[in-house]
Amino acid sequence: MNDDSTSRFTRKGLATRAHIVAVAARVMFERGVANTSIEKVRNAAGVGGSQISHYFRDKRELTRQVIASRRGDVIAFHTQPQLGALDTLDALQAWADACVADIDTVYRLGGCVYGSLAGELSDADDEVRDDLADGYDQWLELFQSGLAAMRRRGELRPEADPRHLAVSLVVAHQGGAMVTHATGDAEPLRVAVNAAVDYVRSFAATNSAAKPRRGGSAPRRRRPQA
Repeated sequence: MNDDSTSRFTRKGLATRAHIVAVAARVMFERGVANTSIEKVRNAAGVGGSQISHYFRDKRELTRQVIASRRGDVIAFHTQPQLGALDTLDALQAWADACVADIDTVYRLGGCVYGSLAGELSDADDEVRDDLADGYDQWLELFQSGLAAMRRRGELRPEADPRHLAVSLVVAHQGGAMVTHATGDAEPLRVAVNAAVDYVRSFAATNSAAKPRRGGSAPRRRRPQA
């Protein structure tokens, strides 16, 4: 979401606005977008009604800002130092392990912080859908860039399609997150992300690639999460 209106706010105003967005994102994750009213956000954020109306025209604008914030969370998670540039099999396995590490604290509670918004808002207006699509495009690009680098270095076979593999990783994550949230069972997400990494590994150019790890022990939890 492009937002030129931020130029009219002071530094303190921007901080207050960011606080409201962060609180709204948390409440929407816990209660759902439909069950999150402006009044609930105002109470949770500890701000007055005039402040909410000063920073946001309506709930729709606040929701779009939450989408942008959660898109940033996805990018931050996938660019954390432990994952490098997502351009090695070890890095992709570390991504799967990081997702598994957040199952109890995030996925069982509300699913994927981004996917849960997409699930609720996919039938919204064109601008909101474009916001959501842009987030997925950026997420896919992170994986696609890393996989393309692996193919250029000869670590993946020439027939490996970076876009196809990137979609496989993101879709596995989203499907696994949804089923884990719906059932409260850790297995769907754990199996899905590890299977997706194993699928990438099946395109390895040599036999020197690490052996598949299916649902091994989870590493220490990393934040933020996607």
